[in-house]
Amino acid sequence: MGLTLHRSLAVAAALAVLAPLAAARPEEPAVVEITAKRFQFTPSEVTLERGKPVVLRLHSEDVTHGFYMKALGIDTVIPPGRNTDVAITPQQPGRYMVICDHFCGAGHGNMHMDIVVK
Repeated sequence: MGLTLHRSLAVAAALAVLAPLAAARPEEPAVVEITAKRFQFTPSEVTLERGKPVVLRLHSEDVTHGFYMKALGIDTVIPPGRNTDVAITPQQPGRYMVICDHFCGAGHGNMHMDIVVK
């Protein structure tokens, strides 16, 4: 066999081994943008798919806010001026109320949003 044929066989063998590895890579998580501002989250509801990874990209437009939902394993602070990313893969369908758990003023008690997992 010629050198060119050996190279072709080597390339074909490498592709046969690497192709399944490339296919097995997990998909990039979706990014959901959420803005916190006294005394609301925008959007006020997001829908996620059970078992699908997602990054919640949180941003405060004014003061420091909290973002808390125990059942989804979320407990973070959203400082103003930068993004805070929270990676989750929800496993149980349902409607989950996220609250601001960092006092942000007189309307703080009404600052919440829903995450719906289907």
